[in-house]
Amino acid sequence: MKILHVSQGYTPAIGGTEKVVQRLSEELVRQFEDEVTVFTTNCYNAEAFYTPHLPKMAAGTEVINGVRIRRFEVRSQISSLLRRPQWLAYQLNLPGNQYLRILSAGPIIPDLRKAIQRFPFDVMLATSFPLLHTFTAARAAERAGRPYALQGNLHPQDTWSFGKPAIYKTINRAPCYIANTEYEARYVVSRGAIPSRVTTIGIGVDQEQFERVASDEAKQHLGLSGKTVIGFIGQIAATKGVDTLVRAMGKVWEEFPDVHLLIAGSRTLFSDQIENLLMELNRQEHEQVHLVYNFPEEEKPSLFSVVDVFAYPSGYESFGIAFLEAWSCKKPVIGCRRGAISSVVEAGKDGLLVEYQNELLLAEAIRLLLRNPSWAWEMGQAGYAKVKQRYTWPEIARRYRQVYQDLVEGHGLADLN
Repeated sequence: MKILHVSQGYTPAIGGTEKVVQRLSEELVRQFEDEVTVFTTNCYNAEAFYTPHLPKMAAGTEVINGVRIRRFEVRSQISSLLRRPQWLAYQLNLPGNQYLRILSAGPIIPDLRKAIQRFPFDVMLATSFPLLHTFTAARAAERAGRPYALQGNLHPQDTWSFGKPAIYKTINRAPCYIANTEYEARYVVSRGAIPSRVTTIGIGVDQEQFERVASDEAKQHLGLSGKTVIGFIGQIAATKGVDTLVRAMGKVWEEFPDVHLLIAGSRTLFSDQIENLLMELNRQEHEQVHLVYNFPEEEKPSLFSVVDVFAYPSGYESFGIAFLEAWSCKKPVIGCRRGAISSVVEAGKDGLLVEYQNELLLAEAIRLLLRNPSWAWEMGQAGYAKVKQRYTWPEIARRYRQVYQDLVEGHGLADLN
């Protein structure tokens, strides 16, 4: 099967969607010998879509692990010029302001629509909203008369980004919408999607990579032997709750003064705010915080192995692949009782859920797990079993391919359960 994936980024770009598209593409090549091509941008992260001075990759074509990658040049200067006007248009509730907001977020890729229409794919998957390339890809596939699916990675609580009617108009036109959770599936149906065109698959993880790393060895490598570590590993962005975690640690240190905090992820513009927040800590606390920026992907299992409690207090997740990665190392997790996260983390069984941006409740959840190590161990074991049963990449890729096959053959979506 000739498959086209259209995504905002691809390795070495770092992010949840980028990783999902990469592993899905590679697994389809490995397991089914499909011909997979990815159309993507030359940006390392979404901030570069509207920030001209940020570094970018070279545009062009390359092959990575059997997947053909074409990186398109992004016109970030145009989006940059629209940042101020789109905010004013939104504040004034001017007609059509949603389209100005979509353009300002980017990525603006002038050549993408024609490239998709000319490419001889059997089926296309475009991900993710609210970014411009997803709208472009859907329109191009329709004009080419070829089957396609959309994966939105929606965060309904973020009304600024995901409250745009154009998103749901596009979803409702699509032959298929792939949701990450049942929460997301119900939400798009409530916004007008035809239920028979909506299916839930989820996200995968390479569990065996995380199983290979012993916690003691990982801690020794980072100079944390014998230390208890609370960890955040993921995108360092304003919506991910890293600032809430830093503030919560003040309460944690009152009861557990020797606990260390690990924050690991790609460096972003928001990282400056986190570093300013860390400067407010006293000397001892500051020495117990470890920042790891822009680490190679192969180091991720070691970082998760270092952690004793994984705290990921994000409020805007379409799934939360970081929970799967922590569970693959048999770690207990803490998330927020918000949106799709409650469909992934089962509170009290494989993790704890707290109110978003509530540092006191987050601190209490951390202390609760530190006080009850046997319970924390049981949660980590339960999460590990969940991943092994539902969220391995061979299984996730099989379910995606069944959807693709149904679309190519013109059938309705199969029951994937």
